[in-house]
Amino acid sequence: MISQTMQDALNDQIKNEVYSSYLYLSMSAYFNLLDLPGFAGWMRQQSQEEYGHAIKILDYLEDQQAHVELRAIDQPPSEFGSPLDVWQQTLDHERQVTAMIHRLYELALKENDYATQAMLQWFVTEQVEEEKTVTLILEQVKRVGVSGTALFFIDRHVGKMREE
Repeated sequence: MISQTMQDALNDQIKNEVYSSYLYLSMSAYFNLLDLPGFAGWMRQQSQEEYGHAIKILDYLEDQQAHVELRAIDQPPSEFGSPLDVWQQTLDHERQVTAMIHRLYELALKENDYATQAMLQWFVTEQVEEEKTVTLILEQVKRVGVSGTALFFIDRHVGKMREE
């Protein structure tokens, strides 16, 4: 049986994951406006992954016969300063998500909720990979800047990353 506190925290995380999905969808639209289809496609795929994360938590709550409560999400930004700005915001956001997952895991530890700990371990591992990938892209964009041919090569490379 999952505690009310853990149930509430996981319902909040569903909201956070859906927001992440919405944020990345907004970033995808921005990159499409700049004719950067590789970045746009990567963000669109990320949006779908984040939505999948929300469903994973929702399914877990249902498996635990816990109450799922879908909460309102904030509107994501639709204006961004530059591709570099978007990638920096993406890394900052992923770091925030990592902190959220860590807080959930700490709560599960505190409550001796072994099932939730096991479920959250997947998310802990996933966040390591997410931060690693975004850091790599951000550092490459920093090196080449936000204009010129090199940015288009990175865009193409990132587009191919999602196909792998």
